[in-house]
Amino acid sequence: MNEEIVQLTLLQVIDHQIDDIDSKIQGEQDDLESRSTDLAEREATVATLEEKIETLEKERRTLEVEAADEMVHVKDRQSKMMQVQTGREQAALLKEIEDGKKGVKEKEEKVVAIMEEVEQLTAEIEEHKNLLKGETELLQEETEKVKKSIEKITKGKKTKIKKRNTQAKNLKAPLLKKYDNLRKHRNGLAVVNVLQGVCQGCFMAIPPQQYNLLLRGDEHFDCPTCQRIMYHEPAEETEK
Repeated sequence: MNEEIVQLTLLQVIDHQIDDIDSKIQGEQDDLESRSTDLAEREATVATLEEKIETLEKERRTLEVEAADEMVHVKDRQSKMMQVQTGREQAALLKEIEDGKKGVKEKEEKVVAIMEEVEQLTAEIEEHKNLLKGETELLQEETEKVKKSIEKITKGKKTKIKKRNTQAKNLKAPLLKKYDNLRKHRNGLAVVNVLQGVCQGCFMAIPPQQYNLLLRGDEHFDCPTCQRIMYHEPAEETEK
């Protein structure tokens, strides 16, 4: 196999190992972020429920004041019943009294309903707060574990980077630059094998003449479709 390809493939193996390490680190961070997001959502839920209770309590106080005022009005109408002279006046006062009592009863029923809802919401808030406490403690524990895990993984990454830098010195600057650019724009895969005339990067067939030259093993070419650096290594050798 062409010596440049040998060095490139060795470099790509190291880079893939570094990519795997980065993925593990990102995975650990994503998990913590997901847990933090869940906590924030639960805290927001508690805040929303507390705001709802505050609104309901305000409505309850207003209803109680209105009911008290209506009751005062009812008592006033009742006291005037002794002073009226005609049946029409009595009927009018009776209607006012009846309407007033009905209004008071409706408001008292609403107050009871609000109190029941507040009680239910308070219990729900308490449940959320208990869960929040446990989840917060768990997140703190997990954060510490992830921190130590990432520190350990990062040490391994530093070793791989050192190895990568050493390996990169075996390549000429223009070829290394080309390789780095391809990795950046081709999902981390810059050097690919060609099997049965098909590029294993984009899985498109390459020209037969180019494939025949690759089979000789002393040259490498760019894939005409994806521009990755191509080489040929028989399948049985690849599997070893």
